[in-house]
Amino acid sequence: MTQQRWQRLMEWPLAVTALIFLVAYSWEVIGDLKGPPGDVAEAVIWATWAVFVADYIVMLVLAESRWRWFYTHLFDLLVVALPMLRPLRLLRLVTIATVLQRTVGRAFRGRVLVYVVGAASLLVYIAALAVLDAERGHGGTIRSLGDGLWWAFVTITTVGYGDEVPVTDAGRLVAVGVMLGGIALIGVVTATFASWIVERVGESEAAEEVITRSEVEALTREVAALRQLLESQTVHASRVIETETNSSEPPLPA
Repeated sequence: MTQQRWQRLMEWPLAVTALIFLVAYSWEVIGDLKGPPGDVAEAVIWATWAVFVADYIVMLVLAESRWRWFYTHLFDLLVVALPMLRPLRLLRLVTIATVLQRTVGRAFRGRVLVYVVGAASLLVYIAALAVLDAERGHGGTIRSLGDGLWWAFVTITTVGYGDEVPVTDAGRLVAVGVMLGGIALIGVVTATFASWIVERVGESEAAEEVITRSEVEALTREVAALRQLLESQTVHASRVIETETNSSEPPLPA
């Protein structure tokens, strides 16, 4: 088993695990669960965390240079090493974006608008959940999911009215993540659009090259046919001239 093969095998299972986590976390935060329902949601969240921990350990064990892989994948470590900071649990959802980018990114290059709307909507929603989880019960202005969604939307679009602001350290940390996420989203969109343009230009040039090659081959065949026709006409004309010359010569005296 190699690291690349394990990564291919776990791409979609990790994406499904991240979606399960999102559902459980949404249920817990929006419903402000207490008692047995809250225990169930917490159990599901911890189970998904265990899957990410297991994947991280396996990836580290399978790495050819473990130390190099470790310090070049510190973000992956953050995804699994911060289970106690509830808002930062949503870092696990980066797995979904990674899988989509790797597996269907090519298809999305032709539909940049779909990609942008989907990524932005996911970022706004998870930011709203995270900030609501961090701010609820601390006397701030963000007290409901609607407040969180409004704050996340105006923050990611760099409007920032200031009517909804986080007051806790965790909420401000989420705000920093949203700002950086918005900048990164713009970069992804730009790169995706540029890649799509380059791909279309390449396809157009390849098509033109095929057409040009076929036209050259057709012209070559026509020239060859004309040359053969000219040669046959030349031979025929030579024979006609030779025949007329022979017939016009006077007979030799006896």
